[in-house]
Amino acid sequence: MVFWVFGYGSLAWNPGFDYDEKIIGFIKDYRRVFDLACIDHRGTPEHPARTCTLEEKEGAICWGAAYCVRGGPEKEKLAMQYLEKRECEYDQKTLVSFYKEEDSLNPVLTGVIVFTSTADKANKYYLGPAPLEDMARQIATAYGPCGNNRDYLFALEKAMYDIGHEEDYVIELANEVRKELGIVNELGNDVRKELGIVDVLPKDKLVAPTPHIPISSLQVHALPIALDS
Repeated sequence: MVFWVFGYGSLAWNPGFDYDEKIIGFIKDYRRVFDLACIDHRGTPEHPARTCTLEEKEGAICWGAAYCVRGGPEKEKLAMQYLEKRECEYDQKTLVSFYKEEDSLNPVLTGVIVFTSTADKANKYYLGPAPLEDMARQIATAYGPCGNNRDYLFALEKAMYDIGHEEDYVIELANEVRKELGIVNELGNDVRKELGIVDVLPKDKLVAPTPHIPISSLQVHALPIALDS
């Protein structure tokens, strides 16, 4: 038995488990949204973080990475146990088709596992949508055992840049968080440039830095532990 799992959040840059193959590509009819609460990795029960989940939307595509685990039942069992513990805030597993850029019509993989959350009040981790400014304020200030919420967002932004498929929604939210933190100045020299990412924030959206927060403290860094969501 061999299984594939699709990473669209922190799995895209920090899988944390032993895998045998990685493929960059996308799934169809899903979009990434920051509608899921995280209370034990990047936030706390008192101040939950916002992490991403998937929302069904016809015609949408979501880029990420598919990871293959093969090598026998014990290895596969260990990988799945790790994933189920790490992704405990997601309440369902869905099987999807996975496509590569070279052929957007015919899937290169089928039956790929993706962890998602139900958009339902019965799901205690589902926050639902909110105004961009409110989400940015929450992400800018949430912090948990695995680090702060903003680094999660900035790492996702960089991961999408690294695979050549930046996402407007992620960029817009990340720039709003930077505005909230006061780290975008009138020249547009923000964290995206320190990460080697071209700045796309329009001039009329740039703000002076208040208060000053050292950029070095906001750089993406390796997670202190592998477990993350």
